[in-house]
Amino acid sequence: MKFTDFGFDERLMEGIDASGYEETTPVQEQVIPLIMAGKDVIASAQTGTGKTAAFLLPLINKIITDPHEDHTNNALVIVPTRELAIQIAQHMEGLSYFTSVSSIAVYGGVDGNAFVQEKKALSHGADIVICTPGKMMSHIKMGYVKMAGLKYLILDEADRMLDMGFYDDIMFIIDSLPKKRQNLLFSATMPHKIRELARKILHHPEEVNISISKPPEKIKQEAFIVYETQKIPLVKHLLSNSNFKSVLIFCSSKISVKQLTRDLKRAKFLADEIHSDLDQSKREEVLIQFKSRRLPILVATDILSRGIDIDNIDLVINYDVPHDGEDYVHRIGRTARAAAEGSAYTFVTVKEQRKFLAIEKLLGKPVPKANVPEELGETPGYNTGSSNAPASNRKFSRPSQFKNNSRR
Repeated sequence: MKFTDFGFDERLMEGIDASGYEETTPVQEQVIPLIMAGKDVIASAQTGTGKTAAFLLPLINKIITDPHEDHTNNALVIVPTRELAIQIAQHMEGLSYFTSVSSIAVYGGVDGNAFVQEKKALSHGADIVICTPGKMMSHIKMGYVKMAGLKYLILDEADRMLDMGFYDDIMFIIDSLPKKRQNLLFSATMPHKIRELARKILHHPEEVNISISKPPEKIKQEAFIVYETQKIPLVKHLLSNSNFKSVLIFCSSKISVKQLTRDLKRAKFLADEIHSDLDQSKREEVLIQFKSRRLPILVATDILSRGIDIDNIDLVINYDVPHDGEDYVHRIGRTARAAAEGSAYTFVTVKEQRKFLAIEKLLGKPVPKANVPEELGETPGYNTGSSNAPASNRKFSRPSQFKNNSRR
């Protein structure tokens, strides 16, 4: 289906054409007509399915063509992280370039000037506000946010927001909104708590399910069965004996991110970190360096596993096993984007084996087990309940591209 088939306003179509959009994705084809028809929607769709454009395009079109109040905030998009808020705002800027639709991203970690800008926009009214829950709640409590004319509420990555403990913040924000509005809820997964949230805020919603896709076949997946103490030496070994130019390492905790980054820097690897303890300017600086490949190794918490568009990552390392199979798909989906190929390595300790078995069940097949270098010592067995021998004898003998002294 083509975007011309939706009957969008000509000004919006100019932005669509300039953004290079032609054919719709499945979620766009199913969701856009429902939003255009004024329906509440609950949609199960993961990152990379085109869901951002699926709600932004009909939203922009409605604001252009439908009557609405001036000097009020017309639409509210709530997202779990500042990175996703920034990304959606950038997406919004491109699509709405030829229209008069205004938007602002509201998130924590900004300086005083940005706060003044946010306050001005929220008190005078913006067409579309993209925000994180905690920051938006803070503004609302100060009493100047104009919500009386709000017509559209969008919750994006709702499952992630609930996992991060934002339920009370979200409900506080919703309680400040007009009861009569159109509601859209997007979530990569649909656990019971999301169904409960949907029942509270949606009115006779239409449901769209875009099934969780398996990782692309072009991603070479391997698992290393290790003891916890072998993880850092194994990372160093893999990076020293490979020629990957862009590596993203996911850790499940900030403590692990900080420790691993510190050890890599001590070993003269060009590495940096992203986690929620860093201020916004530092996080943006690190991400820009990584996207431009000036920084070859980035160590991050799950903050980057969804919603960040970086197309040139060669290798993803799961330093810890992700919480579930869908998180695994999100994490390793950062590599092999577009037409590129990629690799994904996962470190599995004894206590993580049950979680990794569940991931293999979701994938429908075992992930090949790579041999840990002999110099790192004896490794644990992998208790699958069957006799699956290691499926890989991979050796790493190529020169490192990551150390400071290799680039000078």
